[in-house]
Amino acid sequence: MKLMDYGLKAIDFQNPQATPAPTGLSRRGFVMTSLATGFAVASQPVMAQAISTDTQGLAVAEVKVPTADGQIPAYVARPAKAGKYPVILVVQEIFGVHEHIKDMCRRFAKMGYYAIAPEMFARQGDVSKMNDIMGILTNVVSKVPDAQVCADLDAAVAFARASGQADAARVGLVGYCWGGRTAWIYARHNPKLKAAVSYYGLLDGMKSDIKPRDPVEFGSELKVPVLGLYSGIDAFVKPDVIAKMRGEIAKSGSGSEIVVFPNVDHGFNADYRPSYDKAAATYAMKLTRDWLKDHGV
Repeated sequence: MKLMDYGLKAIDFQNPQATPAPTGLSRRGFVMTSLATGFAVASQPVMAQAISTDTQGLAVAEVKVPTADGQIPAYVARPAKAGKYPVILVVQEIFGVHEHIKDMCRRFAKMGYYAIAPEMFARQGDVSKMNDIMGILTNVVSKVPDAQVCADLDAAVAFARASGQADAARVGLVGYCWGGRTAWIYARHNPKLKAAVSYYGLLDGMKSDIKPRDPVEFGSELKVPVLGLYSGIDAFVKPDVIAKMRGEIAKSGSGSEIVVFPNVDHGFNADYRPSYDKAAATYAMKLTRDWLKDHGV
């Protein structure tokens, strides 16, 4: 699948098109012990509009987050001045924790947050070096269990708490694309989460043995307020599914909401890709900041 097609063509996420697995890729232990450098191969060519946030006034680092079965790499950005900063879990797209996700961490750090982006695919594969989107979906994304994702995010919160620089009583989550679905999943998993924001996360179509429930199936059970930011032109998330999810979250009492941006495509926040829409991305960030602040993050 070509980058320009991503988001414009529907994908059967349960049975993605077969693609040969990369040679030499071990499924035993941790495939990734360090983060990607630069942008993922499959996300290129990088558009000239790509935003690069400097590190002035920030402390940034690649860290190792202890988990039950080892360590996963993560990127951390926070204000350089010592303090206890509210935590933002930044959850990646299908391209992993590459330069764009690191940049999002720096943007949140500039706002006064301890932002941490754990590499959620560390055990299943290094997507940064894969050049085919369908191959990423088939060989890595489809093999990542929701239970593993939630446990790794729990571990990231514990890491932030142990750092001495974070207020782990105030934790929010912002997820993009694949991470947008994760926002809904983790909000159900962790009722202590103050708030979450889902950027165009899938609401159905990914259910499997390792992904036991889609968000549309548990929307009514949410306790954590989730803000869904969706696009009006998106082959992955149809209007009828968004309408169904709105009906479910209305029953939850969580205060969750969904905003749909008309005439923009999936990935409108991804400034390094052709789908980027500056006006939508700017307004979405304002809504994100307000949502987090309004809910104590």
